[in-house]
Amino acid sequence: MGIFKGIRKLASQAYRFFYPLSLVEVYKRMGVKIGSNCHFQFDVVIDHSHYWLIEIGDNVTLAPRVHLLAHDASTKLHLNYTRIGKVKIGNNVFVGAGSIVLPGVTIGNNCVIGAGSVVSKSIPENSVAAGNPCKVVNTLDHFLKNRKEEFVLAPKFDESFTLRGNIDRKKMDEMLQAIGNNYGYVV
Repeated sequence: MGIFKGIRKLASQAYRFFYPLSLVEVYKRMGVKIGSNCHFQFDVVIDHSHYWLIEIGDNVTLAPRVHLLAHDASTKLHLNYTRIGKVKIGNNVFVGAGSIVLPGVTIGNNCVIGAGSVVSKSIPENSVAAGNPCKVVNTLDHFLKNRKEEFVLAPKFDESFTLRGNIDRKKMDEMLQAIGNNYGYVV
């Protein structure tokens, strides 16, 4: 059994050599305050010039191409100063792909921010918000109630229907057929 532990350790070290740090780890090492169990997908940008003004809670997911900005340089030309503000993201928050969170914004606990949103004002906890400018469109409880009702009737797919599960063409076609013009859910 010891040889398998050794192989696993060696494989882990090789992985770390080629993929040394997650994006979350990179930002943590820079000094961004990031809670536990956070996931940043590809092309997430945290304001490098004012990262110490950004705080991210526990259980936060930033989808691809999310930008968190703590400065606004539009004032620099006219005032010779750049406007800055803290950005705080609470616990249990999902920020959708391509969203931009601007300086001075707090996103409360238990929120969902829709893809492509421009968050220029603070969002209260337990909210679902979307748009440009981003506005509250629902409570989290109501949103989840609707999704749970949808989930009951929707087709469900296990990990074999994902890229990490090595989905094949047959399963892709099966998923397309099952979903039709509606929604499904995948692990």
